[in-house]
Amino acid sequence: MDTTLQDPLVGQLLDGRYRVDARIAVGGMATVYRALDTRLDRVLALKVMHPALAADGVFVERFIREAKSVARLAHPNVVQVFDQGTDGSYVYLAMEYIAGCTLRDVLRDRGALQPRAALDILEPVLAALGAAHRAGFVHRDMKPENVLIGDDGRVKVADFGLVRSVNTVTSTTGAVLGTVSYLAPEQIEQPGAADPRVDVYACGVVLYEMLTGERPHDGDSPAIVLYKHLHEDVPPPSALAPGLAYELDELVASATARNPDLRPYDAVAVLAQAREARAGLSADQLDAVPPQANSAAQDTSDNRTSVIPRSLTVPRPLPVNEDEPEGGYHRTSRLESAPPPPPRRRSGPRPRLVAIVAAVLLVLGVGAGVWYINAGQFTEVPRLLEKTEAQARDRLESAGLDVGDVKHAYSDTFKRGTVMSSDPGPGSRIRSNDSVSFTVSDGPETVRVPDVEGYRLDKARSLLKDGGLEPGMVTREFSEDVPRGSVISTAPDKGTERRAGSAIALTVSKGSPIDVPDVTGRTVEDARAELEEAGLKVKVAPQQVTSSEFDKGQVARQTPADGRQAAEGDTVTLTVSKGPEMIEVPDVVGDKVDDAKAALEGAGFQVDEDRGLLGLFGDTVKNQSVAGGESAPKGSTITITIR
Repeated sequence: MDTTLQDPLVGQLLDGRYRVDARIAVGGMATVYRALDTRLDRVLALKVMHPALAADGVFVERFIREAKSVARLAHPNVVQVFDQGTDGSYVYLAMEYIAGCTLRDVLRDRGALQPRAALDILEPVLAALGAAHRAGFVHRDMKPENVLIGDDGRVKVADFGLVRSVNTVTSTTGAVLGTVSYLAPEQIEQPGAADPRVDVYACGVVLYEMLTGERPHDGDSPAIVLYKHLHEDVPPPSALAPGLAYELDELVASATARNPDLRPYDAVAVLAQAREARAGLSADQLDAVPPQANSAAQDTSDNRTSVIPRSLTVPRPLPVNEDEPEGGYHRTSRLESAPPPPPRRRSGPRPRLVAIVAAVLLVLGVGAGVWYINAGQFTEVPRLLEKTEAQARDRLESAGLDVGDVKHAYSDTFKRGTVMSSDPGPGSRIRSNDSVSFTVSDGPETVRVPDVEGYRLDKARSLLKDGGLEPGMVTREFSEDVPRGSVISTAPDKGTERRAGSAIALTVSKGSPIDVPDVTGRTVEDARAELEEAGLKVKVAPQQVTSSEFDKGQVARQTPADGRQAAEGDTVTLTVSKGPEMIEVPDVVGDKVDDAKAALEGAGFQVDEDRGLLGLFGDTVKNQSVAGGESAPKGSTITITIR
């Protein structure tokens, strides 16, 4: 049986504007419907919060504020928010409708993706998250279900505002927000204490899943998966999909470092790494088909966002269209039957006329009584929204109602001096001469940017939140005057007035710069000693590279390279040489000089001619420095003797 037929919202007109046509999906916090905006005649997605969450006033307040902020986040790879509102017990978001599928659907059908396809999806996701991080938002629930792929190929990230608001609520209750397979370790250890690096971690897990078709940490229960996130590194994708390029392993390892300080600070930095990795891959590496492609469908039982909300008491709605109880009153029941008419007289028409007049008067009296009881004592509350206080008072007076309490509150959407809400609401039936209270907008709340220069980053963020602002993008710069990890400046500057809830960008000190020494050609032990003496940390790449320039065991390359500047405590990655590639030398003795040179150069060698005095006019190879059939390093020089 089609479950959408049982959904009470399907077929209804929500808020007098949105016709709900079909249910698309049900999540842990809301249900998504396809709907038609009857005012603008466009199809959109309607996300309606579950009643248990909608009954929490704190949750709804946060939800509305964050929805307004996300609506201002205009980015081509973010699902846009058009409208937010309430209709009775329904709290909803009207959003862009994307005709297509999710990344989860793609992975279920294809198993694993080619590196080119994985990067084609990852890069717009990182671009969307980067824009959000710059605006001060953290998604907190990145997973394939929240990556939408349109029929036209566009990639969009969904569920920004809802996820942020849920986190704000659950952080006060100790609940863990997010899908366990994509949670960063710090989200598990300190629920609610999250910055853009939790999204970076989740994107690394999603990239691993796209490349291998499997999640890096799995288990029989969510607790096992959480334990692995805390105590086990994400393995390199090439361990499961042999042949994947080392650059992809490095990209996953960088994004999924268990220590958040070792991760890129936001999605913009990861996007730069992803583009650098793509540039380093050949066409064959980008188009390599992973062995897990077209594998069986995966188990997605743990893909729903896991939230443990606080206990809520939801009042039972009043019955609708139910019969009144047997003992209930029907106010008109005792008035419907007229008293028995007076006894008939035998003579004259006058008694009959009197009886008719009395019956008419009785019916009129009954009607007046019914009207007085059911309508005459009541009136409807007029619409006051967006009216000035004076206009609201006039409307209430004209309706025969008194003015109750007049309150004031800040509002980003209602013009200063206009009514933003009334109690009871418009259209409500109340007794005549009762009072109606309303709230007048004071316009948007503005606050001054506090002075946080010199404070540690966590303290600066706390001061901004206490001042009614949100910490935004963090940029790190070298400074010889400000200690590492402390704030250098804010944008806008301290003392500037901004709307409450605005994001404030922070520039944080990386400490005094250190010139990275050149350790290529050194042994790993010597290189490590020199770098650590300079105040840097050392990481050795798990894979070695062939090198004709450096012997086996020597450092072939380093990241960052020499001459670059780094901060104290930064990590330098060393890649070790496994020596030159050895190839077989062709036997060219007795060949003509031109043929011999062509054969040696075609095999990957350089050629040097030794003619001496006797071979000035010779054209035949009499000898070669490395005998044919033996091995020599690729790119090395083979000397041929000509006589």
